[in-house]
Amino acid sequence: MGQARPTFERRQLGLTLRRLRDSAGVTQQAAADAVGKVRSRIVQLEDGTATASEEDLTTLLDCYGVAGDERETVLDLGAQARKRRQRRVHIDQLPDAYQRFADLEASAAEINWFETGIIPGLLQSPGYVQAVLAECDGIWWPQADSQGPERLAYRMDRQARLLKAEDRRIMRFVVTEDALRANMGSVEVMREQLHHLLGLLDKFPDLNVRVLTNDAFGNPARGSGLWVFGFGERGTPVGYSPSVLGPSMYYDGEAEVESMLRAFYRVWELALSRKESRRLVQRIVKEL
Repeated sequence: MGQARPTFERRQLGLTLRRLRDSAGVTQQAAADAVGKVRSRIVQLEDGTATASEEDLTTLLDCYGVAGDERETVLDLGAQARKRRQRRVHIDQLPDAYQRFADLEASAAEINWFETGIIPGLLQSPGYVQAVLAECDGIWWPQADSQGPERLAYRMDRQARLLKAEDRRIMRFVVTEDALRANMGSVEVMREQLHHLLGLLDKFPDLNVRVLTNDAFGNPARGSGLWVFGFGERGTPVGYSPSVLGPSMYYDGEAEVESMLRAFYRVWELALSRKESRRLVQRIVKEL
């Protein structure tokens, strides 16, 4: 394992290895012993500041009991992490991209999130999540396929990892008014969702949620969505742009991320304050 700068690929590999080690119940010291290294090298690998040879990576996967397609995916991640790359757009075309997105999201010290027409995933109620999946069923995947429960569990697990009373990370969300007024299957689903959102605001005083009204002008991200993850002193920010169909796309170039942050903060300024946003949500609930 060699010391390296925390590129996106190394960060992605490190987060995956940390999750696999935790799932296997293996300590960092035990992992270090397996590859004949000191514990600090495993820490560096999981933090994305070290690379691992194919031999060491294979030994770690044996230690964690990882086999099959997941094993091949991690080995592919390792090969990407060992390459010298310029910061750029990163396209994640390997299997389990959603899980790696969740790992990156959970490791962020700051999350800035804007999305149009839909409630951001971390703020969705269980009924709303099911309604979203129902809309996609038979379109983006075969109707009533066997992965339905896994998709629901994945979304609820993301919320459980991030929405904790003791969590001190910074989270900013801009929700569009049309998302609050959309028809997600029934009035009951939307009423549950809006009450859920109000409950989150009451439970987490530091949760920053603002509503961008339909009449707002000057939105540079109109018709799109964007995320920017910050990592404090642990690494440079990473931007993400969602795609309905296709691989996950990340941005870690300084110019691209700065542009995405400028767009987000402009939308943030255009949106209602937290207090005014809460009042609008309450008013829409009464209209249902």
